[in-house]
Amino acid sequence: MAAESTSDSSSNLRIIVQKNPSESQLSELGIKSWPKWGCSPGKYQLKFDARQTCYLLRGRVKVYPKNSSEVVEFGAGDLVIIPKGLSCTWDVSVAVDKHYKFDSSSPSSSSSGS
Repeated sequence: MAAESTSDSSSNLRIIVQKNPSESQLSELGIKSWPKWGCSPGKYQLKFDARQTCYLLRGRVKVYPKNSSEVVEFGAGDLVIIPKGLSCTWDVSVAVDKHYKFDSSSPSSSSSGS
């Protein structure tokens, strides 16, 4: 039985973690000009109303997406894409310092017709 993932369930809200992106990719994205955000160790309930791309300068995080048994871990040096609409708990074990950018809510032209 083929499980088609066409449903709009939260299981489609996948966090993408890219380990050690290249310097050229980081400068292409313009990460150093993005705003910064930090938090101390602890647990945080977060809801993302827009897709966020972030680059961790330091820290260690376990993310527990709501209604999912999946755990996503990332830390310093990782480039992370968090999908729009994700509700999750961040379990921060090492204080986080990151650059971040929210995607503007304009429709993406690159994923049309799929």
